[in-house]
Amino acid sequence: MRRMVTVGFGLMVLVSCGKEEVRRATPVAAVPVAVHTAAAGEQEWPSGFEATGTVRARTQGAVSSKVMGYVQQVSARVGEHVRAGQTLVTLEVRDLDSAVRTAEVSKAEVQAAIPEAESSIGAARANQELARATFRRMEDLFTKKSISNQEFDEAAARLKAAEASYEMARARRAQIDSRLAQADQGIRSAAVMRDYAKLTAPFAGVVTARNVEPGNLASPGTPLLVVEQEGSLRLEAMLDESRLGSVKVGQPVEVSLEALDKKLVAKVSEIEPSVDPASRSYTVKIDLPAMAQLRSGMFGRTVFATSARKVLTVPAGAAQERGQLQTVFAVEDGAAHARLVTTGERGAAGVEILSGLSAGEQVVSPIPAGLQDGAKVEVRP
Repeated sequence: MRRMVTVGFGLMVLVSCGKEEVRRATPVAAVPVAVHTAAAGEQEWPSGFEATGTVRARTQGAVSSKVMGYVQQVSARVGEHVRAGQTLVTLEVRDLDSAVRTAEVSKAEVQAAIPEAESSIGAARANQELARATFRRMEDLFTKKSISNQEFDEAAARLKAAEASYEMARARRAQIDSRLAQADQGIRSAAVMRDYAKLTAPFAGVVTARNVEPGNLASPGTPLLVVEQEGSLRLEAMLDESRLGSVKVGQPVEVSLEALDKKLVAKVSEIEPSVDPASRSYTVKIDLPAMAQLRSGMFGRTVFATSARKVLTVPAGAAQERGQLQTVFAVEDGAAHARLVTTGERGAAGVEILSGLSAGEQVVSPIPAGLQDGAKVEVRP
């Protein structure tokens, strides 16, 4: 009898404990998450394509020597601002100075011969005048039959000889003038060659490269310094040949400079007419506004706008990426349901939705931290 009472009491205890466990396992109703929503809707989306490029100077000049010589001085550093005509590199000029002095000596020798030539002309002129006067007298006497034919012929021959001597003296003087002009030209040429020893800036700008140091031998045509004109930079972008008809000179474009974290509005200034046969692309040049931090060699992106199209979009805060997946939270029957979507372009208007969502559906935007699939939500205005 006592054993039956004990067993019964044990069963009552087990039943009582079981009810307590069931009561503990019953979930408590979850508190709805307060969210804001936005409707997925169609809107006009600017269509276009993107290209990458490099910032380059519109005007760039390589400073090189026209004569061979050793560099005596370099008066500019990389990054230094220079003015037009400023001396940047100076070469040794001893040989060039010697050439100028040699030309001056040649001129002095020619000038020394001028007095003698002038004296010869004077003497020849006097002889000519005497011979002419004698011939006139002999001609008058010959008319009167007072002299013989021989005497008249001798007078005529002396006149011709005097005239020939005078013309020869004048010719020698003309030769001296010609040699003098050649000497002057030699001096000028030597002076110009000497001036080539001073290499100047072709225009005002910034020195971007320096390939020479004092003591180096400068050869004609070898770039010693590179100068870029300030405030004249442009983005040179490479476009596929299939885009030939999509871009025109004067077309406005949007340029992004990642190094400066800036977006600029610019215009296409030049389109190269030829296509590179290796890359099947062509170059489009876009003028950029003057900026203090802008440097040649920077990387840039440019967007070329085409005709607008209608697309389905959601706010940027409504789409999130988890690895390779893009999801949104669609609100249905008071709960947020994760929805896999395929996104397209992103812009100021939001994110383009290619698939996974229909127009008019409400999505959570922005997505609260920790929001789970199926969570109850409370939509707030």
